[in-house]
Amino acid sequence: MNQYVNEVTEQAAYSSLNEECGIFGVWGRDDAANLTYYGLHALQHRGQEGAGIVANNQGHLWQERGIGLVAEVFGDPRRLEALKGQAAIGHLRYATAGAHGIENIQPLMANFHDMQLALAHNGNLTNAQTLRNQLEEDGAIFQSSSDSEIILHLIRRSQAETFDEKIKDALNQLRGGFAFLLLTPHALYAMLDPHGFRPFVIGQMPDNGSYVVTSETAALHVVGAKYVRDVQPGELIRIDKDGMNITHYTDKTTLNVDVMEYVYFARPDSDIHGINVHQARKRMGVALAKEQPVPGADIVVGVPNSSLSAASGYAEGAGLPNEMGLVKNQYIARTFIEATQDKRERAVRMKLSAVEAVVRDKNVVLVDDSLVRGTTCRYIVRMLKEAGAKSVHVRIASPIFKYPAFYGIDVQTRAELMGNNHTLAEMTELIEADSLEFLSNEALVASIGLQMPDGETGLTTAYFSGHYPSPIYDYSPEMAEAKASGEVTFDEEPTSLYVPQNPAEDQRVEGAN
Repeated sequence: MNQYVNEVTEQAAYSSLNEECGIFGVWGRDDAANLTYYGLHALQHRGQEGAGIVANNQGHLWQERGIGLVAEVFGDPRRLEALKGQAAIGHLRYATAGAHGIENIQPLMANFHDMQLALAHNGNLTNAQTLRNQLEEDGAIFQSSSDSEIILHLIRRSQAETFDEKIKDALNQLRGGFAFLLLTPHALYAMLDPHGFRPFVIGQMPDNGSYVVTSETAALHVVGAKYVRDVQPGELIRIDKDGMNITHYTDKTTLNVDVMEYVYFARPDSDIHGINVHQARKRMGVALAKEQPVPGADIVVGVPNSSLSAASGYAEGAGLPNEMGLVKNQYIARTFIEATQDKRERAVRMKLSAVEAVVRDKNVVLVDDSLVRGTTCRYIVRMLKEAGAKSVHVRIASPIFKYPAFYGIDVQTRAELMGNNHTLAEMTELIEADSLEFLSNEALVASIGLQMPDGETGLTTAYFSGHYPSPIYDYSPEMAEAKASGEVTFDEEPTSLYVPQNPAEDQRVEGAN
């Protein structure tokens, strides 16, 4: 048991999952870079490794980027002041794998002899290694290990006649999850994958009608933009001096929003395809209370911050007090993988502390949004018991996480998933809880309530079901075996496949996330 906990702790940071990236773009405002700066602040939860902004100043693109939080990267006001112009795009990064240097901080810039391009990407390309190999064989030279750079090469090499057609040609070669912002000297482009895995919305500023495109509606609210519409699967949207033009680069589309956006990633004040995230999480909690009650429980405690909505719902559904039994230090932006067990536990305690007066002598229902590797949950359970809780019953507001995530989350192998390696009884023992139960997949989907006209759910629950809407081209031998056995399935069959024989090759191309 201890060996498993130590191994997965060495592999992962202490959040259940590491966040998606955040992207933000503006067209038609004199203060475009400043708006982008504030928009990125609103999306900081989606990535803390690095940040960057590219501005379009009369047809010339200028970039500022760095490692750290938005406030750290742009701590020197001169960096933001240098970004003049009426258009800008910004990016917050969390990488799925590979190098973490400045060369991978986005937006990525390309300086061609006849034009400049800047690209910001949220997601992960599942055929990145295949495409990169082909491009390198044709003479392409990559400046980063990010899969995002691939589309810049594909656009430039396209033989299509117009620039918009070149973009469409490139997009049709990509597989996986992607929301792109592309800034040129003459336009801002927004592009979403054919399955719509990532949230992507368009808004307008009320004073002059300028456009804002971003990952979440919460960022629209922060800058005062009015929501206009969600970017739909397979759309290529061009915003320029003539306004907004919407086209499609493919007609083979379905809506499969990544369910973890509702469960964990997105801000509670964001709406995704008309569904408010807080309300969806609260419904998950109510459903969890009905499916997995705890007889004799005294209080409900949510794990800050993403689980507080579900905890509120659970308390309401169970008729129990919803107490603040855990407090999060809001000024600890990131936790680090420490070298010793003692330092690892101390790092968790810097982020969270138990309120002894609340939990002492209580039978606690601990509500969390997900259980992936399990290390954080064990520390929290132990913390509550050390604070005097009589018992701690863990209830998870999502199903058992059994399968890797390939569309933009940092879970790439089944080996790191507790739910894939252990029975429910073993997981309960590993996290040192008195009991452990999960929300059913059916209740999760019903709680979100994103129903499509054709009867489909509009969601992807691949992490729980093993069913992937988009084919996984460049996966590990482990996943190839799972596919061969029928344990995992795809809506489409890959037309080509690259399975790395050398594990080191898995780190060559990383998702933008």
